Amino acid sequence: MGLVGEGLDAAVRGAFTCPVPRAAGAQMRFLVGRLKGTGPVAELLGVSQRQVERYVAGRARRPRAALAARLEREVRRRWQPRVRARARERAASTDGIVIDTRARMGYTAPVGSTDQDRVRHLTVALPPVYAARLFDGREAGAGERELREIAAESLREVYFQDGGRRAGSLEEVRFTDIEHLEFGL
Repeated sequence: MGLVGEGLDAAVRGAFTCPVPRAAGAQMRFLVGRLKGTGPVAELLGVSQRQVERYVAGRARRPRAALAARLEREVRRRWQPRVRARARERAASTDGIVIDTRARMGYTAPVGSTDQDRVRHLTVALPPVYAARLFDGREAGAGERELREIAAESLREVYFQDGGRRAGSLEEVRFTDIEHLEFGL
């Protein structure tokens, strides 16, 4: 997973209405309820079914670091799916998304312009159409490169061209060397 994908996931996690369970037993019980049994959870986490049953019953409490990381990741991935979907839908239909980034940006433009790459810190509110493209790409399994291209295109349209009011001959925006990237709903 890359920076853009993780940033989109973090923005959606910010919409959660209650915190993710922290204790291993509570996390196991959540997964058992969600996956309808201890067998599928054991297979998902790569442990024995008996071990899952021990966590559910409260006889095991502290998983090893690798299991704790897998458990946390799987619970976060499945936590509050309707809240997550509502947040994505709202961003894609009415609210849009805010991108805050510090990265090297440049562009391709006609001769005579100053198109040299430089590090910029931008905080830009993107319209819903770009939020929809980012979320749709993420859901479709687009790679980091494709998500960066969508982000670069949205920055070209909104920041550099200001919705068509300036820099109309701008062809391409380069969005590289990302130092910081954060999305907000």
